[in-house]
Amino acid sequence: MTSAAFTAVQAALSDLMRVHTPRATLLASLGDEVFRVRADTPPERAGTDLVPPDEWFERGEMTWLTRDGSLLGLLWQEGPPPPDAAVQVLTLLLAAARTEGAHRDTEVLITQLPVATAWLTDELTVRKVSRPFLELFGLTEPDVHGRPVHEVFHDRPALVQALTQAGAGRSVRLPDEQVTQGAQRLWIRGEARPYFGAAAAGVMLTLQDVTGEYERAARVSALLDTDAPAALLADSGAVLQASQGFLALLPAGAPVVTGAPLWSWSCFANVPSEPVRDLVQLAATGGAARADVQLAGGGSLNLRVRRTSEPGLLVAEGEASAREGRAPLGVMSQVLALSEDATILVDHAGRAQLVSERAATLLGVEAARLVGLAVTRVISEMGVKIFTPEGEPISLPDWKDVPLPLRREVLLALPDGTVRQMELRATGVGGEAGGARGSVLLTLRDLTALRRAQAKIRHDARHDALTGLLNRTGMREALTRQDAPGAAVCLDIDGFSELNAALGRTACDRVLIQLAARLNDLSSETRGLSARLADDSFVVFMPGLGVAEALNRAEAVLDSPLRVGQRDVQLTAALGVADRQADAPGDGVLASAEVAMQHAKRQGRAQRSVYRPVLRDEVARAFELEEALRGALDRDQFTLLYQPALSLKRGRAQSAEALLRWNHPTLGLLAPAHFLELASRSELITHVSEWVVQEAVLGRQAVRASLPERHANWSVSVNLGLEELRRSAGLRRLLPLLSAEGAPDIEVSAGSLLDHSQETLGLLEQLRSLGARLSVDDFGDGASSLAALTRFPLSAVKLHPTLTARLPDDEKTLTLVQGTIDLAHNLGLKVVAVGVETADQLGVLRELGCDAAQGYAITPPLSGEHLIDWLRDH
Repeated sequence: MTSAAFTAVQAALSDLMRVHTPRATLLASLGDEVFRVRADTPPERAGTDLVPPDEWFERGEMTWLTRDGSLLGLLWQEGPPPPDAAVQVLTLLLAAARTEGAHRDTEVLITQLPVATAWLTDELTVRKVSRPFLELFGLTEPDVHGRPVHEVFHDRPALVQALTQAGAGRSVRLPDEQVTQGAQRLWIRGEARPYFGAAAAGVMLTLQDVTGEYERAARVSALLDTDAPAALLADSGAVLQASQGFLALLPAGAPVVTGAPLWSWSCFANVPSEPVRDLVQLAATGGAARADVQLAGGGSLNLRVRRTSEPGLLVAEGEASAREGRAPLGVMSQVLALSEDATILVDHAGRAQLVSERAATLLGVEAARLVGLAVTRVISEMGVKIFTPEGEPISLPDWKDVPLPLRREVLLALPDGTVRQMELRATGVGGEAGGARGSVLLTLRDLTALRRAQAKIRHDARHDALTGLLNRTGMREALTRQDAPGAAVCLDIDGFSELNAALGRTACDRVLIQLAARLNDLSSETRGLSARLADDSFVVFMPGLGVAEALNRAEAVLDSPLRVGQRDVQLTAALGVADRQADAPGDGVLASAEVAMQHAKRQGRAQRSVYRPVLRDEVARAFELEEALRGALDRDQFTLLYQPALSLKRGRAQSAEALLRWNHPTLGLLAPAHFLELASRSELITHVSEWVVQEAVLGRQAVRASLPERHANWSVSVNLGLEELRRSAGLRRLLPLLSAEGAPDIEVSAGSLLDHSQETLGLLEQLRSLGARLSVDDFGDGASSLAALTRFPLSAVKLHPTLTARLPDDEKTLTLVQGTIDLAHNLGLKVVAVGVETADQLGVLRELGCDAAQGYAITPPLSGEHLIDWLRDH
């Protein structure tokens, strides 16, 4: 994206936020950086990662801006969530800037937004306009494109004059103007400013629909039912409404110019009145301003300008005399002033007698303005609405007829759009405070903070703090409420712990947020539900879909990589899917999908599994086996058997392979294939590996001690995975033993040597330095690397048992075995045949030049004691 286009996008973001969501903050990815954007300040850099501040999780509402599964930005606002219109328009701009901004003219990019915008040349000829601009004035593109503005707007000389000033280098605010759009009349406010874009210099005209300001001003017009000078202003200073008291200040015959700035009104001396302009500008920035201003008819007016509770709405009021009939301040007024609740004393006719400052602040109006007015009418005309806690509207009562005492909880919807939860009490006050019935004391206690805290606790109990998705509890409750048929897909990220170690926690959180955004998009598209169940485990329920389609939709989420800083991360995951029929409501589908996911996870990386009832039994058995495995070492249930390797040249055994077995109390003797995969998922594999190494060393010592003359150099090999060796802290604890006695020989799988990293080489070199001879196991079938034979410090190659099984009748296998033996010998490696079952196989291997063999043709695996006896006899 060019520099000019980049600057234009930033400016457009600020403009759009000022129009649609002035109180929000945006974190947006622009190019390779993240910017923090607000309506009232220039965009500022916020780093390179789109990570929200901690306080955004603690309060307010955060909305993801996503398109096609990509996280474009985060929009946060304290209080209610940002409007949908703001989310849509900002998402549109960020998506266009990302995908098209580098290849399209900036003017085309900006003017396609749903904002009334026109781009003019420096000669004030129309270059490009947005579609909302054409719709606003009822024009077509041929009506305006390439034409001078004085022809297009021949009936709006003020607009042409303002654009001429902007062309001369001045930013100009246009007066408010009513425009007819079909049967609707809109109020618009414009701004024209010079612009230096990617192509050439010119003028940019933006028009904002401010009909809402006039509508809000109309709602609070009851406050201007006064003889005192008062006016409602936009924060630009435009007069929206004026009281009769203010109109009376105008000279006789002077026009009332609605929409013109207050300082241009002819009631003030030296128009435009700079003191009035200063007051408005100060109040618009958040302050309250008061000053004496000179009037055209002589004298002065003590004028005060301040903000109201309505966003972008100011009130200007002159000093007025005290209202007749106001109740005297006494003990009651002092009590109201000290009360922490919002209180209003209403007389027998329903008029306010006393109003506490807390009540005035709550309603967004000065207390003096309410005294003497009918409370119900004023509150209604201000736009205040009352609802039950369930959201049902309540009509404002006539307080003189309300049964007393009254106490109930209500929702108070204020004109600024906020909703507060209140406890409303009405209590009768007799005696001198009122007439025959007496007065009514209305008390509003704000329960909003308490209810929000309770709601936050309920929300946090059901949602994930990092991603905002439902958590397990929330998902189960939501599934119980939603009984529609559909399919649930549970996914667990492959290798997440390794990814966390490689990227760091912050980057992995970024990955999880992006994945959650994609899953949230998927659940929104299908009108379903999505949740984060654990660190790297998610689930999506898609109503109305079958298992095949649901699985395909979930797989598509992982098709494209996720972006972390300057790198792409391609995720894979185990996916489990289960369906829910119409007659099976509840959250059982979640448990079934998790069972299927666990089954897929046991099959390896990027596996898929569809739930079947039999899988639940398999998972249950695996769980029981894993629990039993945790106590196997403590209960002395492991044992080693030894498979001697016979030298085919000398005819005698010189070594043995240690084979791990588990004496399960009910299942009997189990081979490693039944339990090592379970152990490898946790720290159990470390403890099992330590035990095997130590027992193998002790078994080797026993043979050497029992048969010192014949087997003083007896060796024992153990099977260890490289991953086990890398993470095995127990091996480091065994270093003193290995250094003193010498490490056993180590067999590593051929597949693990596909990793030619320096770490693997260093690990094997360290083992060899401790006395271990290294051999590659299961060579010649499946994943094997010939390059590994030269890169790593190996001593022997062990043929895969499937090769031995096809001897001696399979000619191709004979050729393959002969070639492997010759290759190994040329590299200085010995060859051991595994799984030799017959005398014929043994004879063929001897003829082919194989160095050693092991299998039932020689002897079955033996215990340590039986091995010593067998060696004595052979």
